[in-house]
Amino acid sequence: MKAFLLAAGRGTRISKKIAEIPKCTLDVGGKPLILRTVEMLLANNVDVTIIVGYKHTCIEEVLEGKDVNIVYNPFFDVTNSIGSLWMAKEYMTADDTIVANADVFWSQELLDKMIENAKTDEVFMLSDAKRADDGDYFFNVVDGSITAYGKELTREERNAEYVGIAYMRGSFMPAFKDRLEKLVEKQQHGVWWENVLYSYIGERTIHAMEVGDTFWSEIDFIEDYYRINEYIASRG
Repeated sequence: MKAFLLAAGRGTRISKKIAEIPKCTLDVGGKPLILRTVEMLLANNVDVTIIVGYKHTCIEEVLEGKDVNIVYNPFFDVTNSIGSLWMAKEYMTADDTIVANADVFWSQELLDKMIENAKTDEVFMLSDAKRADDGDYFFNVVDGSITAYGKELTREERNAEYVGIAYMRGSFMPAFKDRLEKLVEKQQHGVWWENVLYSYIGERTIHAMEVGDTFWSEIDFIEDYYRINEYIASRG
């Protein structure tokens, strides 16, 4: 299995509340967030590639000595995440692959659920129906499949928040890589990497895996950071 962690962006919404560092290096429960994620993945024999950009040396220092691939996107201020993922395409193979935003806190429990879900769904993105009211980026999920997506979906048009993590079985990866390259060739480097998957909606099923009660949190706002630390403290 492989995992690609996207860590090139600035994180402008929280930047005024924290030091000038990538938000994925924030200390959560005594350890940088991205280090927690990398250590979890390595413990599960996952090959990890991190795409860095803004303040990339901070991330490289945090991960010093870890057996990971680091890809630098020098155009992080120009491209969106599709450009970052494109720069790591040489590491894409026909293996089961996770792509995740590096500022998402997730656990072994969620990884286990993803691996189990992959037995039935070839491609899926994680969703949380509990956050359909006040989330950030939304899905409409019908019978387990994503039918609509976007920040601007009205409450009537959405029923879940996107978690920031997707899973693709190895059988899908050649098609995914080909579509990624075609979108970038068409100068679509200003969109999210997830647009590669969204481009398939209508052609094939892109499933949603509901996280249920499993804890996760993306660090968009300082309140998210506090929530993660409260969760870690509650686990002892």
